Amino acid sequence: MEHANRVDFSGQTIYIGIDVHKKSWTVSILLEHLEHKTFTQLPEVAPLVSYLHRHFPGASYRAVYEAGYCGFWVHDRLVENGIVCMVTNPADVPTRDKERRRKGDRSDSRKLARCLRSAQVEGIHVPTRATTEDRGLIRTRQAMVRKQTRCKNQIKSLLLFYGFPTPEESRSWSRNYIRWLEGLRFERESGNLAMRAYLTELMQLRQIIAQLNRDLLLLSRTDDYREGVHLLKSIPGISTLSAMVFLTELGELSRFASLDKLCGYVGLTPDTHGSGEKQGVGDITRRCNQMLRSLLIECSWTALRKDPSLALAYETYCKRTRRTKAVVKIARKLLNRIRFVLNTRHRYAMNVA
Repeated sequence: MEHANRVDFSGQTIYIGIDVHKKSWTVSILLEHLEHKTFTQLPEVAPLVSYLHRHFPGASYRAVYEAGYCGFWVHDRLVENGIVCMVTNPADVPTRDKERRRKGDRSDSRKLARCLRSAQVEGIHVPTRATTEDRGLIRTRQAMVRKQTRCKNQIKSLLLFYGFPTPEESRSWSRNYIRWLEGLRFERESGNLAMRAYLTELMQLRQIIAQLNRDLLLLSRTDDYREGVHLLKSIPGISTLSAMVFLTELGELSRFASLDKLCGYVGLTPDTHGSGEKQGVGDITRRCNQMLRSLLIECSWTALRKDPSLALAYETYCKRTRRTKAVVKIARKLLNRIRFVLNTRHRYAMNVA
């Protein structure tokens, strides 16, 4: 009799919206025609899994949360416990005016669960843990390069503030220029201490970046990336570091059905504004993968000096548009080359204009 009276939700789907924060999660649970409960719990997967199995045994579970600071570990843990999980872009979640004006954790979690139940929300691509960590190494290097640039600008600002002349070697930050900075003397010791602090930080950052460069070179020679790097380096304008960025940031190219989809992900498409008979095309979209787009534009300028066919196309584009818009078209061509060599596994054969 005990087994006969046991509740069984087999064949039913439970929808879970999770508003993820550092110290707590707000969870909303919906059935097909019923809002079950909204509650706050510790930021852990185990209590939520236990609650679902205890109250809805035998059901199918589907969860969604917004991409943010916590990355994808919540997704991975939920999937390990048999819960189908989706990570969505916060900007893509349909929001009512009332929810926008009276925003809160409880309303956000209900909104996520409701949109999941009505199939009004789409998930983003969730990379594997290995890809995420390799991508993190490259992003760490980029962060260190930005810190180094900031430190150099602070040193230049200090020199300008006190009226020290800047030699020509400052453009390349050569060893002679570093030695000149180390030998610079202010009127008081406090000025020397300030300059010494900046130089110490700069030298530490240079050592960190040099070590990261060596680490990335070793990573590019592993079985996971060796072939892809070899293929991408056959394209003019792409180095080993650029190839590693493209491989880790793009992931599996099979998820992009066409070149237009890939360009939309990178951010090489314009914003459009149309209403009725009025149709307008704006500037390049602000929705993009910033690292990929900036790197692709940089590689395009380099490729123009090495690939005659791209140089010829660029000159043709410049006759009817600005140079900044023409290089975006070249970046699209370069992205098409990247897509081709990775999908076909053939090296790029450079055309001769």
